[in-house]
Amino acid sequence: MTDRRLFTRKLDLARGTVDMSHGSGGKAMAQLVRELFAAAFANPLLDQGNDQAAFDPPAGRMVVTTDGFVVSPLFFPGGDIGSLAVHGTVNDVAMAGAVPLYLTAGFILEEGFPLADLKRLVDSMAQAAREAGVSIVTGDTKVVERGKGDGVFITTTGIGVVPPGVAPSGERARPGDAILVSGTMGDHGVAIMSTRENLRFETDIRSDSAALHGLVAGMVAAVPDVHALRDPTRGGLATTLNEITHQSGVGMLLREADIPLRAEVAAACELLGLDPLYVANEGKLIAICAAEDADRLLAAMRAHPLGADAAIIGTVVEDAHRFVQMETRFGGKRIVDWLSGEQLPRIC
Repeated sequence: MTDRRLFTRKLDLARGTVDMSHGSGGKAMAQLVRELFAAAFANPLLDQGNDQAAFDPPAGRMVVTTDGFVVSPLFFPGGDIGSLAVHGTVNDVAMAGAVPLYLTAGFILEEGFPLADLKRLVDSMAQAAREAGVSIVTGDTKVVERGKGDGVFITTTGIGVVPPGVAPSGERARPGDAILVSGTMGDHGVAIMSTRENLRFETDIRSDSAALHGLVAGMVAAVPDVHALRDPTRGGLATTLNEITHQSGVGMLLREADIPLRAEVAAACELLGLDPLYVANEGKLIAICAAEDADRLLAAMRAHPLGADAAIIGTVVEDAHRFVQMETRFGGKRIVDWLSGEQLPRIC
């Protein structure tokens, strides 16, 4: 049956809104899925129209991850919840050294949400998936009553495959290892907060939201035995490093002067009362490798556009207490502890 015979009129994507019938399982829902989601995400597996995607697994170890996205506002400088959902999921797969292959997506929509905004988010998500070389192969849509959601929430699953000989993991950091980051810290979190608070700066602060699997591919090609990879999202650099020290049973010593930070982000953090070490990133990664591999890994990172500002920022040390410490610009040391409480709610 053609779309024309099944639906009496096309979706009003200019002035229409989500209503409860779009989650009912009837014609309205079928039309929303077909004319919006399926049209934007089209690929051979999704086009079959099943409730699942069946595919032959590739050779190698498989990686699977799941994520949820509740960022507020939905649109922000440098991205939106749609592109962020793709980038965040692809990056979680990539932190295993894996090549991302497929995504799934679930949408929780609020009654009354403008279809024009939903289309804008879906188109952005589709573009981000195409640019990352992944397919959104299955999904789901639910609608909640007005006032019981906040526009759009997205949940995702990502699937990838790890090349032979690559096995980064949070428990593999060893004393003497070098700690690297791929670029400046805190850009995403400050972009979100600046938008929420309607702050204006001389230089625009944009989210760093990006898919990192291309950068990771170059890194593992240069240094297959990268010990650990992690993207410092919620809780930022500080919290992520504390996670790794507890997984590996080690400590870390950072050098504050070597941590890349944009001047405008530092100024915004000071204005907002934030510590940039705890501010979220969505297009940066942390890498830990053997000291003898550090320069080679740094060169591979800087050879990629998303690693142009990469730096070696510290060393893994023996420490039964598993502390992360930092040499300050003034010559002292301070503990860089876990994030306490919620510094930046709904950041991703």
